[in-house]
Amino acid sequence: MTPSKRLFTLGLAAAALFAGAAHAQSALDNVLKSKTLKVAIPTDYPPYGFVGTDMAPQGLDIDMAKLIATKMGVKLELVPVTSANRIPYLQTKKADLVISTLGKNAEREKVIDFSSAYAPFFQGVFAKKTAAIKDFKDLTGMTVAVTRGAMEDQELNKVAPSGVDYRRFEDNNATVAAYVAGQTQVIAMSGAVAAEMIRKNPQINTEFKLLLKDSPCFVGIAKGEDALKAKVNEIIAAAKKDGTLDKMSKQWLGKAAGDLPV
Repeated sequence: MTPSKRLFTLGLAAAALFAGAAHAQSALDNVLKSKTLKVAIPTDYPPYGFVGTDMAPQGLDIDMAKLIATKMGVKLELVPVTSANRIPYLQTKKADLVISTLGKNAEREKVIDFSSAYAPFFQGVFAKKTAAIKDFKDLTGMTVAVTRGAMEDQELNKVAPSGVDYRRFEDNNATVAAYVAGQTQVIAMSGAVAAEMIRKNPQINTEFKLLLKDSPCFVGIAKGEDALKAKVNEIIAAAKKDGTLDKMSKQWLGKAAGDLPV
């Protein structure tokens, strides 16, 4: 290759690299320019995201999307997704962000970036507000409803005293039905299922008591969109500091957001 051709080729490569870098950082600019933030959200997973009686999406994830859009000063466009297509929607730019009970793991980190955590996703122990349960040892002699083989069943076995009277059921619906009917004093369940149970059955006067396992929710962001990621993290940090995250979590999950990872 002649020197002139080599310089021309290097010039093209540099231009392509520059264009790619500019494009990679364009998501925030595009959002601010269009004044619209497209957020992928769940509509079939209460209390994080579901369709209300007015047919409008609601839940913790929807409130988080509204908060980010408001703080950015743009219009919010909600994009309903499923667990299977939420990441592809981000990768194909059908959504600017994914706020859909998204957990962070090594495999996902290979294809998308994550914000700081904004909400807990947990398994816990729940009982009537009047029940004196401050520690796992307080479960001694109590009847506990749990779904057979579920994560909460496994986690409770690791920490509960030997005197717990387990009542195991074959699915979540049966477990919830047994507790609501008063067949057990306590229920071990995911926070999402428990929150929905409490929302539908306020008469059971139930609250969160003990944490079994926590796997927080993060906002999904396309790879390389560092400016957008920084903006989202800035909003999350402020909401964490002023108590907004705790307030949202208490409203939808019955438990403060607590010390979430950044």
